[in-house]
Amino acid sequence: MPYCCQCGNPAADTDLYCARCGARQPVAPGRGEPSPGLSPRAASVLCYIPFVGWIAAIVVLASERFRQNRSVRFHAFQGLYLFVAWLIVDWVIGPFFRWLPGMHFRFDKLLELGLLVVWIFMIVKTSQERTFSLPILGELAERSASES
Repeated sequence: MPYCCQCGNPAADTDLYCARCGARQPVAPGRGEPSPGLSPRAASVLCYIPFVGWIAAIVVLASERFRQNRSVRFHAFQGLYLFVAWLIVDWVIGPFFRWLPGMHFRFDKLLELGLLVVWIFMIVKTSQERTFSLPILGELAERSASES
């Protein structure tokens, strides 16, 4: 059991302040961080998981641990923009093609399949630790990662 660095009062491992004197306690490595064992490569790959990678991207962008890692931030932004592209296809382009009568070939489904292939391609490239910038989304991600 650790003790307060100021007064010597017994303290728990998770205490940030002493209950008796209120002094700030030293932070143990990894304490307060949501994913202390997550490598930069794994964080980058998680940002490209189809349909749910946006959650990992937001966590990575909010994490203090990856705030200075430009490569991981680039992948997080690019994964977010890829998800936004899928939303545009699903919510904007899709309804237009659903209302056309007699359409046996729906262009929106082809676009969604293409985006799924791009997601898988990016998972493979990122797991090999290769940075691949998508044509429009990569430029946006590069600008967003450099601004922060």
